[in-house]
Amino acid sequence: MKKTIGLVTIFFLFSFSVFSQKATISGVIIDGNEKTPVYNSVVALLTPIDSILYQFTRSGKDGKFNLKNVKEGEYILMTSHNQYADYVDGITMDQNDKKLGTIPLMSKIELLREVIIKTGSIRIKGDTTSYRASDFKVDANANVEELLKKLPGIQVDKNGAIKAMGETVQKVLVDGEEFFGDDPGMAVKNLRADAVKEVQVFDKKSELAEFTGIDDGKTQKTINLKLKEDKKKGYFGKIDGANQPFTDADSRYNTNLMFSSFKGKRKLSAFLLNGNTGQDGLGWEDSEKFGARDNNISMNMDDDGNVSYEWVGDNNDGEPRINTQNGFIKNTNAGLQYTNKWNDKQNLNVSPKFNNQIYTNNSSRISQTQVGDTQLNENRSTVTNVDRSNFKLNAVYDVKLDSVNSIKFSARTNFYNTDSDEFTDGITTGNDGIVKNKQQRSFTTNSDKSALSAGFLFKHKFAKARRTFSVNSSWSMLNTTSDNFLKSSNESYVEGVLATKDDIDQNKIGDRTSQNFSASFSYSEPIAKQISLQFAYQIAYDKGKNNYFTYDYSEDTGKYDQLVSSLSNEFEQTLITHRPNLKLSYNAKKINYSIGSGFGFTSFDLLDKTMDKQYKRSYTNFFPSANFSYRYKSNSSLRVNYQGSTRQPTLDQLQPLRNNQDFFNQTVGNPDLKQSFTNNININQGSYDMLTETQIYQGLNFSTTSNAIIYSRVIDPETAKTVSKPINTNGNFSGNFYLGYGFKIKKLDMRADFSPSFGYNKSVLSINDKMGSAKNLNTGLSVYLNKSKQKQYDISLSNRFSFNRSSTSQNDEVKSFNTNNLNLDIGVYFAKNWKVSTDYNLNTRQKTVDFQDNLTNQLWNARLQRTFKNDEFTAYFMMRDILNQNIGIQRNVYENTISQEQNDRLKRYAMIGFTWNFKNGGGTKNK
Repeated sequence: MKKTIGLVTIFFLFSFSVFSQKATISGVIIDGNEKTPVYNSVVALLTPIDSILYQFTRSGKDGKFNLKNVKEGEYILMTSHNQYADYVDGITMDQNDKKLGTIPLMSKIELLREVIIKTGSIRIKGDTTSYRASDFKVDANANVEELLKKLPGIQVDKNGAIKAMGETVQKVLVDGEEFFGDDPGMAVKNLRADAVKEVQVFDKKSELAEFTGIDDGKTQKTINLKLKEDKKKGYFGKIDGANQPFTDADSRYNTNLMFSSFKGKRKLSAFLLNGNTGQDGLGWEDSEKFGARDNNISMNMDDDGNVSYEWVGDNNDGEPRINTQNGFIKNTNAGLQYTNKWNDKQNLNVSPKFNNQIYTNNSSRISQTQVGDTQLNENRSTVTNVDRSNFKLNAVYDVKLDSVNSIKFSARTNFYNTDSDEFTDGITTGNDGIVKNKQQRSFTTNSDKSALSAGFLFKHKFAKARRTFSVNSSWSMLNTTSDNFLKSSNESYVEGVLATKDDIDQNKIGDRTSQNFSASFSYSEPIAKQISLQFAYQIAYDKGKNNYFTYDYSEDTGKYDQLVSSLSNEFEQTLITHRPNLKLSYNAKKINYSIGSGFGFTSFDLLDKTMDKQYKRSYTNFFPSANFSYRYKSNSSLRVNYQGSTRQPTLDQLQPLRNNQDFFNQTVGNPDLKQSFTNNININQGSYDMLTETQIYQGLNFSTTSNAIIYSRVIDPETAKTVSKPINTNGNFSGNFYLGYGFKIKKLDMRADFSPSFGYNKSVLSINDKMGSAKNLNTGLSVYLNKSKQKQYDISLSNRFSFNRSSTSQNDEVKSFNTNNLNLDIGVYFAKNWKVSTDYNLNTRQKTVDFQDNLTNQLWNARLQRTFKNDEFTAYFMMRDILNQNIGIQRNVYENTISQEQNDRLKRYAMIGFTWNFKNGGGTKNK
């Protein structure tokens, strides 16, 4: 009643402003569920800049309303009724009357179940934040990646990685379906921004949690791209070609072809990317390609404050690590995506992809390692050549047998081949510059990998609500064969005098296979109106073998036929896990929580066939879990998740086999390793204020690991030779906090985002049988400003400052440095169809006691383009790295070692290109 009296009072105060005859807004207010007219609802127009009431009226008995004499401009339309939730929407008026049709209102009772708040650009529905794509202006024919960069709360970094509300996006869906498999980059790079109606951001729950309604805490940050209806009725695509003029045969070039066709439920997309400017569109991390992560890693922190993980022992196939931001790449990518749904019961999703990379790189690395009172300084240069290809096929077939039963089949294949060679030249000296060792080595690799997996999921819903039953099974196999050749010359010195020289000429042959089968059964039962109980049982069977043989070259036979027993081994492992689980969940209007626990009974059976030795052991683990979510406002929520999990040691870590690829940095396995256990807690909060267009989100993560697997290192300070071995340790933990605050400066019509972050990690280290710890601290602050006006200008300014500090118990010295990255991006339109754009990036890295080089560099790029025929055709000229300062330098801190690495980078070049963006009559024309 007070709200109505207030609106009436404001109406009389401002009624003098509506006398000018302009246009009329009309519509009908109805009940969203009953579809009946809503009588006596206040319908008001507000000015968007200051939210002041411009005009209001009430709906009649038939639900109809009319707002007369409305001037041209932007408004916020809002309804208010004591029995219904407010409806808010943006509206643009011109000189013509506007008929809004029916506006369905949600009752406040229904609102308690599902909250919907709508504003001009952002809509919040439950835990999903949606952005109306058309309200965020990008270039004509821009891809989705450019659109995401405009959305508040979403960041896309220089490598194409996407973060939403501070968390890494793991999936990008198109109309709820996977697009070219599960690679987030494929959809955002290959779909046009103007084909997208809405961008939805949410935490996708596991398939079982979505089915039972019982939250298991397993989520993936997901973006769903909802396409416009008119884009689903035809086709669209792009042909883009560019080449470096006035150069020889080794000029820069790019050719991109993309095509998408939609007809009802059927979607067909294809792409072909070919070039040598570093574009690839696919991630090449082994952990992503084969669906499993290698534990042969240790934490380190780079000069941007990012905590990452570094291989301290190579796999037996010896494949080189590649960062596609460095070196020179000739790349070919091709893919096909087919999705179809029949009768809303059968859904098929098939996606084959092919990739080939020819890669070359020259890198130099300087590292300083403190061992007691001795400092070891290593200078190393490496030349790398790689030719590798990858074919992937993902397929999913989902069938709804009837209203209560469904079956889902999935299959994945991945075939991967690598040919590579590396040449390394290195020298290590002591504090006084006296030589400790010298090395020259070449390592050639030919490896083939094949990964196969299949899954089956059956779901059944009983007549009683929330009573469900499901069966989920999966099988996977990974097979690797490798044929490698190692040639190296290794010199050890004592007090600067050559003491020993070891020449190696070996052929290394590997054959590794791992298989996994798991089956789980889940049953949920409602025991009260808001309480459910879930019981689950899982059995998993893992079996693997690794046969690795090293042969010395024989001058007598001219062949590699002398077996090196100390570097050869046949090893098998079998793991069987039984895991029952019980969980209780509570679901209410604002509060949802679940608490439960599982028990894991794991048996290890390891067989060293070479040494005829068997290792058997068994473990019983406790897996507690808890989830809590509280929606304290309609557009604000708090979520807490706790999870306990185990990690098994890998086959490489368990096998007692020495890897001598790097003579002065060798690794050896440990069959006595135990599995590790991690406790992890996540706290996330997010809210959005509709009237002020303010968004705030924050997150806290803390994890601690018992029996964590680290690499113990024995370092000889005289020869600088290191032997690493995986061991179990306790006392490892990490904590990270991030905050995001985004708002609109209305007077300047500018968007601003403010994002501080903080991370602290403590890891146990073991050097020369002496236990200690390494501590890493990184803090950062990001600021982003954006102002744009369609077809006139687009200006973005961002700055990222980070401070990094590390220390170890091995010595008293603290390593600390800061970095700063300033980026300015400007686009200006002129003469209707012309646009000039430029971006400037200033990277500043603080000098340190260890590294005195000036690492400040400036990257400046520019582009001039002209569009034709309603933006269908574009001709452009672009120039990259105008100042010729692109340097690939990265600084890392790892335990008692600080290192700096420099890689080849593609420097200054220019290209002339032409783009044809085509679409049929099913699509709307650009205005």
